[in-house]
Amino acid sequence: MISEHSTTNGAHFAFTDRWGGVSAVPYEELNLGGAVGDDPEAVRANRALAATSLGIEAGHVVWMNQVHGRDVAVVDGPWGDDAEIPAVDAVVTARRGLALAVLTADCTPVLLADPVAGVAAAAHAGRPGMVAGVVPAAVEAMVELGADPARVVARTGPAVCGRCYEVPGAMRADVAAVEPAAYAETSWGTPAVDVTAGVHAQLERLGVHDRGRSPACTLESGDHFSYRRDRTTGRLAGYVWLD
Repeated sequence: MISEHSTTNGAHFAFTDRWGGVSAVPYEELNLGGAVGDDPEAVRANRALAATSLGIEAGHVVWMNQVHGRDVAVVDGPWGDDAEIPAVDAVVTARRGLALAVLTADCTPVLLADPVAGVAAAAHAGRPGMVAGVVPAAVEAMVELGADPARVVARTGPAVCGRCYEVPGAMRADVAAVEPAAYAETSWGTPAVDVTAGVHAQLERLGVHDRGRSPACTLESGDHFSYRRDRTTGRLAGYVWLD
């Protein structure tokens, strides 16, 4: 259920795998995405199971309507049952105890926290979002709330790796023109993009040096959802919150 969970000075970072939930094939088992065709009741049950396993309240988790952009929402509480969730790819909060969540199934989930300032962020960095600068936008919003990049702890979760994310050569060139660190080649010798490497290069330039990354490639791992591998499938989640 929770494949990776770490705590640093009161900042919590967690990433799920696909197991321990109630969703049926092809969303088996712990699908946390509400817009992929799964039974909404199963998704609600899965979100409750994941939250319980982390010791947080399911109703106190902030989710996003992710659209592969760079817009950021600053939040101080859950959206509410009747609220329309905004189309953003990063959320930032200065409220301790409020969990922020990001959904992925190959894209790079980025979790950020400044434990001293009490500011956290979650960002959804697919190829378009990484190129657009969603992670720098999230860090900028954190700084506006008092965070210092030198204190920010960053963790990236399971994502498709540069050895597997095959793209046309022209696309690789376009991405590398914006972020050279994302230039990659598949294990079979064709053009590729390494989104996670691009994210970490961006964070390094921003002064975020305390960084960690998951070793899991979603396309290679049967324990994780992968859109590129399966198309119709569930979504993993990354969670960040501060004590």
